[in-house]
Amino acid sequence: MTAAADIATEPRVVPNQALIGLGLAALILGGWVGLHVYGVHLHRWTAWSWLTAPLVIAVQTWLNVGLFITAHDAMHGSLAPGRPAVNRWVGRLALFLYAGFRYDRLAEAHYAHHRAPGSAEDPDFHPDAPHAFRPWIVGFIRRYFGLFEFTVLTVAGLITVLVLGASLVNVLVFWALPAVLSAVQLFTFGTWLPHRHEREGGFVDGHNARSSNYGFWLSLLTCFHFGRHLEHHREPWRPWWRLKRTV
Repeated sequence: MTAAADIATEPRVVPNQALIGLGLAALILGGWVGLHVYGVHLHRWTAWSWLTAPLVIAVQTWLNVGLFITAHDAMHGSLAPGRPAVNRWVGRLALFLYAGFRYDRLAEAHYAHHRAPGSAEDPDFHPDAPHAFRPWIVGFIRRYFGLFEFTVLTVAGLITVLVLGASLVNVLVFWALPAVLSAVQLFTFGTWLPHRHEREGGFVDGHNARSSNYGFWLSLLTCFHFGRHLEHHREPWRPWWRLKRTV
């Protein structure tokens, strides 16, 4: 039996899926909070810390991606199947920590993306430049990062520096920089590469999506397996840790 056939016969919900999903979400959120507290409030700039700082930034960038993917599973109800309230509140918390995003607004846009992927009706698509990176990501950021998110992050940053006494440099390096890098990472591996139009050749079906060829670890590190994007569009009920490469 082929891997594709195996996947097609798997149930939509596996035993302990909610427990596993919420456990992984707790690890991601807990790791993000712990590293955030260390980087913003405890990191001191010594000769040795200049060597460790890039590692902290890299891990926090990856955990930021994990926050978004956690919220994404919540939108599809696959984080905690049969528990819509749990999905909503975990998703809201993850997106708020990520960049002050509003879960319900992003969920509505994401459902629209799934209804008409890679088309003019897709809010995540750039029909005027369907293969160009720069105009697409600029439009993507403008669409989702607005005055509300800017205000939330500005107020949070001011409180962190002026009230909690954190270093502005630490806030910029260990909070702002990982957020920006993770946005680029998410867009590149979760939106642009899967949905961009190539100059030659099209998509295999109406989902207008393709999957990466990465092995397990690179797939996990780039976008929590979200690069297996055609599989996700075909079976959006799968949480990120159940996505398998089949095409």
